[in-house]
Amino acid sequence: MYYYIGYDLGSSSVKAALIDAKTGRSAGVTNYPEKEMAILALETGWAEQDPEIWWKNIGKVTQKLLKQTGILSNKIKGIGIAYQMHGLVIVDENHKVLRPSIIWCDSRAVSIGNEAFIGVGKDKCVANLLNSPGNFTLSKLKWVKENEPETFKKIHKLLLPGDFIALRLTGEATTTISGLSEGMMWDFKENKPAEWLFDYMGINTDLIPTILPTFFNQGRVSKQAAEETGLPQGIPVLYRAGDQPNNALSLNVLHPGEIAATGGTSGVVYAVTDKTDSKESIRINNFAHVNYTEKTPRIGKLLNINGAGIQYSWMKNNLAPTDSYNDMNELASQVPVGSDGLRIVPFGNGAERMLNNANNGAAILNLNFNKHKKEHLYRAALEGIAFAFVYGIDILKNDGVNLSGMKAGNDNLFRSEIFSKTIATLIQTEINIIDTTGAIGAARAAGVANKDFKTLEEAFSDNEQVLTYHPLSNKEVYENAYKLWKNDLENKYNN
Repeated sequence: MYYYIGYDLGSSSVKAALIDAKTGRSAGVTNYPEKEMAILALETGWAEQDPEIWWKNIGKVTQKLLKQTGILSNKIKGIGIAYQMHGLVIVDENHKVLRPSIIWCDSRAVSIGNEAFIGVGKDKCVANLLNSPGNFTLSKLKWVKENEPETFKKIHKLLLPGDFIALRLTGEATTTISGLSEGMMWDFKENKPAEWLFDYMGINTDLIPTILPTFFNQGRVSKQAAEETGLPQGIPVLYRAGDQPNNALSLNVLHPGEIAATGGTSGVVYAVTDKTDSKESIRINNFAHVNYTEKTPRIGKLLNINGAGIQYSWMKNNLAPTDSYNDMNELASQVPVGSDGLRIVPFGNGAERMLNNANNGAAILNLNFNKHKKEHLYRAALEGIAFAFVYGIDILKNDGVNLSGMKAGNDNLFRSEIFSKTIATLIQTEINIIDTTGAIGAARAAGVANKDFKTLEEAFSDNEQVLTYHPLSNKEVYENAYKLWKNDLENKYNN
């Protein structure tokens, strides 16, 4: 038996998975380190990590997974990589890292991106990048140019976090169209790097690594990398994608109209479309999906909800007499739809892009001390987060997404019937809950690139579907509750 290994490089840990090369079934999943990786914040709004620590953890997680599964390393035939998006890694001509990575949640380059949006023209950015330059990778590189000129002079290549892992595995500096699009470096109209934006930033496009397809032999594991990781020398890196496109791939969300959702501390709705245009430059981000080509464009429209599960977690930690979300969900189920008039606006985790970067906090509305109990708070919390997802999906629909189906991982919020059935009923679409991980998805994608699976659909056809939430018949009561919540939201943020 042979296997593919998939890595998912996050900001807290590196996950790894092995899948059977014939069946695509998982043979084991693990992560390292157990304790979250440190994020360095030298200034308010900064967030950096040392890429060399990522690399060491790739080796550690590989050894841990092989020991856990009892699988010999010489049975691994290829590698897939998923990674935290939007980070900047810069290396010199010897491939030495020049400074810590400026990662996804670092906000130091916001003003640089905003100035570029105006400077080169909003219409051009939206038409060609499908986005504002924003606080993304190229803007972060411009910050280095302005603030660390001596370091900037030494740069040989600019890399995304996944590009760096591939570089350390193979010794070759490469990237993908999907990766360049997430860094605001790809011109969809011209089908090439956005040279005009590089020119505006005063950055040479020679810093861009060799561009390779997402599913492709992207280089082979070097002798040094084999010694440092325990992987077999000579096996290929076959796939690479950012975590949100890869999460959608892992859920088998590949076609126009399909949506992948996650419901953790923050929420993400990622919709696939075949339209290479957008009316939204701030509330939605548009990236080349993993199966994007010029002839058959597949764009992932990403909408983020900062104030999602963090609100329910706050309630558990501060108000609930239990440590169990299941207990809270059970109490919430005793309250009718609409929570007897109690409504919660959940946005209390910083600026909300889908509210045009408003940062007005959360709100509890219509609290009646004679009527409402803790179970009302729990239900109103779940409904408020679900309503926020529906509000976001409406934004996506207005930007050209024709919704045909929705899938989500088997994570915390989607385990709640109230949460999931509220969304399903309001969007009138089934929600399929799938038990998978990004690391498993990356490993399966490697198998597709190596032609052990004929198509992506074949590779993901054995996804373990945990359950399906169907729209409920009494949708009017949900629609009325959502309408009241939406009025509260828009009154709060418009005043």
